[in-house]
Amino acid sequence: MNRFKGALAAAVAIVGFTAAAPKVEAGVDIAIGPEPVCPYGYYDQPPYACAPYGYYGPEWFVGGAFIGAGRWFHGPADFRGHVDNRFDVHHGYNGRLPNHGDHLEASRSPDHNDHFRGNEVRDGRGHAGGGRH
Repeated sequence: MNRFKGALAAAVAIVGFTAAAPKVEAGVDIAIGPEPVCPYGYYDQPPYACAPYGYYGPEWFVGGAFIGAGRWFHGPADFRGHVDNRFDVHHGYNGRLPNHGDHLEASRSPDHNDHFRGNEVRDGRGHAGGGRH
């Protein structure tokens, strides 16, 4: 009976310490799967939702193809490109967003956006700085 009480006391202590232990969230970001297929590019922060037309400036596109952002960035290490963060959901934008797999609208070529006015410079890896375009 003493062994049973000892085992029970140990089990209660283990459960108590486990419940009281602080939760630690891992800071590891693992690249799984292909980059999103978005007509005008995707945001450079998870969950990598498709960005609307006008978020990225023309320098983010080569021949109409988005060079990437976040874990799938394909540009040079010293790349800096303009964005219009008024179209960023992290800055309060709540308008229409394209879905993954949507196609370009014929009238909206992302690499020939003559009326683009960026208000922020980004490096494609989630880092932002000032700047006007």
